[in-house]
Amino acid sequence: MTKMTKIAFAASAALLLTTQAQAAYTLKKKIGAQDTKIKIYGFSQLEARGGDGVIGDGDAAVKFGAQRVRLGVNYMAGPLRGKLFLDFNQDHGKKDEAGLPKMIKDAFVSYVVDNTLAIKVGLIKMPNGMGFTIPGWNLDVVERGFDKKLAFERNTGIMLSGRAIGGEAGQKVNGFEMGHERPWDGFGYDIMIANQAGRSGAVTGAKPGAENSYAARVMYDAGEIFHTELSYAISKNADGKGGDDYKSLNFGIDSHFGPGNAKFEMFRAQNIKGVSGWDENTYALTGTYYTTDTLELAVKHIQGTSTKSGDDTSLGNTYVGFNYYIAPYDNKMKRSAKRKRNAHRVQLNYVIASGDKDTWTGLGGYKDNAWLAQYQYKF
Repeated sequence: MTKMTKIAFAASAALLLTTQAQAAYTLKKKIGAQDTKIKIYGFSQLEARGGDGVIGDGDAAVKFGAQRVRLGVNYMAGPLRGKLFLDFNQDHGKKDEAGLPKMIKDAFVSYVVDNTLAIKVGLIKMPNGMGFTIPGWNLDVVERGFDKKLAFERNTGIMLSGRAIGGEAGQKVNGFEMGHERPWDGFGYDIMIANQAGRSGAVTGAKPGAENSYAARVMYDAGEIFHTELSYAISKNADGKGGDDYKSLNFGIDSHFGPGNAKFEMFRAQNIKGVSGWDENTYALTGTYYTTDTLELAVKHIQGTSTKSGDDTSLGNTYVGFNYYIAPYDNKMKRSAKRKRNAHRVQLNYVIASGDKDTWTGLGGYKDNAWLAQYQYKF
């Protein structure tokens, strides 16, 4: 048995043995005068998918698999932070365009000065795309959708961040923030310089050291009821052969009110994969509503338009379904309570494809109808 196989086996066993855990496991130790803390957590998303949009020309009635099988460790010591997040459903072999194997999702260290400044260095989610920076275990439908390919994904670099600036006193940041997973009051920002955005679906031929990518985001929060953000990002030489720079503008609004939640998100992308004039625009509307403490209805529509070689095409994907929370730990339905409510969750979606399904030139998307079922367990 190889060393990597042993690690994967141990991680899988840990996940299977923790389906009744209520939260991440925490270890504390005092080293000299310094209090340190380690949190160990993980989740798996086991799936069944079907329909012509999934099976295509195959003869199977259903396709089984897993979307994410992850294990993470967070380290805290005074103002210092460290995070390692692994996905055992990804390639752990050679380094990819971000400079690390795809199995490594996050690997960074962070120094928290105060709410206005946290410095992160390593492999981090680039601050571009509201939906992309929502944790994978907190999604309203089974997946993010085809507009995710326009985001800059994770990358290796340095990022400066701030949260809850000018808001109510007493709010604290912890140095692990990547998006708006926690409700704040006040302004926030992220500024990052990194390698070429090779993990983005809109960048190809990337190589660490060849060029850089840049991203900046500003946001404002008014607690649970309102979040908005605007980001702009550029990856130089997006085809790796001297082509144009890939550019992405993203705008989003997230409003949580009692048992309901509504989101709007928009991408304006230019020069996909370094091809001049290959542009794609998308907007996504999402709505969820709890009908009971354990049943949440969900609908999401993503509409995209693509211009390539002078031709315009469009594609729509509409997700309709529900989220069923198995024995939730409480009946709190706030955005900040999602982490615990999602510990044992079943999602079922039917995806309706519309538009130029046979001629669509944009990135990703279902060209035919599909159904998606997922069981998530998390600790």
